[in-house]
Amino acid sequence: MSELEQLHLDGGAGLGAAPQKASDDLAGLRMVEALLFASSEPLSLEELTLRLPEGADVLGLLEALQEMYAPRGVNVVRLAGKWCFRTAEDLSYLMHRNVEEQRKLSRAALETLAIIAYHQPVTRAEIEEIRGVSTSKGTLDVLLETTWIRMRGRRRTPGRPVTYGTTEQFLIHFGLENVKDLPGLEELKGAGLLDSAIPASFLVPIPSDDAALTEDEDPLEDGTLFDEETDETAGS
Repeated sequence: MSELEQLHLDGGAGLGAAPQKASDDLAGLRMVEALLFASSEPLSLEELTLRLPEGADVLGLLEALQEMYAPRGVNVVRLAGKWCFRTAEDLSYLMHRNVEEQRKLSRAALETLAIIAYHQPVTRAEIEEIRGVSTSKGTLDVLLETTWIRMRGRRRTPGRPVTYGTTEQFLIHFGLENVKDLPGLEELKGAGLLDSAIPASFLVPIPSDDAALTEDEDPLEDGTLFDEETDETAGS
């Protein structure tokens, strides 16, 4: 049990050698706990630092709180670089009846989402090339509505097609701290999602959701967010 956890349990008593520090640590721990509990969205280290007294060891408090909650029914977790409370993974089955049923994605939407996650930044034409079939704009619209993907920029190629990437909400929804935590080749095979007899040349790309535009991307100009359908139709 950490010193801060002990402080939380005994209210700061029993550490007479440094009573003021013990009191400050307990107060900071309670503040972080309250902020995470009350927030409807995960909070970043910077956001927590702004709300706590100057000089507070926010990361240390978060790690202590994480250790304290590790064996409990709710855990302190880090998702997309931010911190929040989440139901313990082994108890998630209890929540199934209470979770509002979301609109189910079609197979085409799920395949498109997976391609965007692993191959971003990627254009609609590149998605179609990987899938081997055409991808309707409606499929991309559905994914944009979920807020799991976003329009990143425009590819520096004829027609200047829009490039797509995943969002912070994608990471939070799927319980990922970073897009690089997506399963790799061996994990996909182990889960039965890939045939164990796939060609040796088959590779699962290492995903990256770096917000910075790549060398072959231009930023989206104002007023062009909804020009994609016109551009791609003209080029087809």
